Amino acid sequence: MSSPFALSGVDPALAEKIQSALVQVEEQLAQATTSQDPFIEETASHLAKAGGKRFRPLIAVLISYLGNPTPKTIEAAVVVELTHLATLYHDDVMDEAPRRRGAESANNRWGNTLAILTGDFLFSRASNILADLGPDAVRLQAQTFERLVSGQIHETVGPRDGDDAVAHHLQVLADKTGSLIATSARFGGMFAGLSSDALDALDAFGEDVGLAFQIADDILDIASEAEISGKTPGTDLREGILTLPMLLVQQAARVEDAELLGLLGRALPDDRDHSRALELMRAHAAMKEAQGVARKYAEDAIAQLNKVRALSSDAGFASLEQVEQVLTTLEKICRTTADREV
Repeated sequence: MSSPFALSGVDPALAEKIQSALVQVEEQLAQATTSQDPFIEETASHLAKAGGKRFRPLIAVLISYLGNPTPKTIEAAVVVELTHLATLYHDDVMDEAPRRRGAESANNRWGNTLAILTGDFLFSRASNILADLGPDAVRLQAQTFERLVSGQIHETVGPRDGDDAVAHHLQVLADKTGSLIATSARFGGMFAGLSSDALDALDAFGEDVGLAFQIADDILDIASEAEISGKTPGTDLREGILTLPMLLVQQAARVEDAELLGLLGRALPDDRDHSRALELMRAHAAMKEAQGVARKYAEDAIAQLNKVRALSSDAGFASLEQVEQVLTTLEKICRTTADREV
């Protein structure tokens, strides 16, 4: 597991507990991707073994230390990561991505049908764990899954005539990425005994930081080299998928961007066209503008953490000192998320 998000603001004893919980998540994640069938195990564990930031389990576990963590916290963290992994298998099929997390993508290695079926297998494993977490958790997961699918449908169909393309895109991101991170945050608080007011603020925090996270990832998809990101750079550009930096270029519609505008929003099978589009995007002011949007969502997430801070003397919370350490770490994660640079 690799992560750019450090626990630098946490007391060493508390940091050790959090790290221990994340190790348990990793162990249970490995168990959840095993199978009596060696081939199914190979496909199901492919992306889990490739690593990743484990951002969603980190959020769930960290937030649980605002209150009283329980074994269900670990199980819920595994559920959200399995759900996330399953969506990656499906996304890579739709994007025709050859690489994921520095490894060959499942669809490239075994074909689209097996990649989709493997994603479905992981969804079933997540549901099996979820069944022991109670009806509220099952309902929340069902609502989250609805948003994940709705976001993918809306992204595929695109904005209707007259719709604001940027607003449409941000709603897609809220559904496809923000919703599962919001669920991670709510699960963390739910199984730690926090109040409904705190859970609502944590839910909103998760969605906001999720938007910051995805926008930053989309910026890096353009700005980074494959050796750094572990993914093929400019995958969205190649496939004609419009992310926020590209939409901002289109929205500005500057005369001097005529060449770039002609390359955006269509497939670029020609390597020269793809390289040129990457070059022009990397030099464009829209990249900094998009990062400004990511930072705004990060600040909105921090505002939700301040709502939690105002509730921290209520029943169910850990000591004020521990709560402050966790909230400070979450604030740092917000800023690190938005400010990731190549």
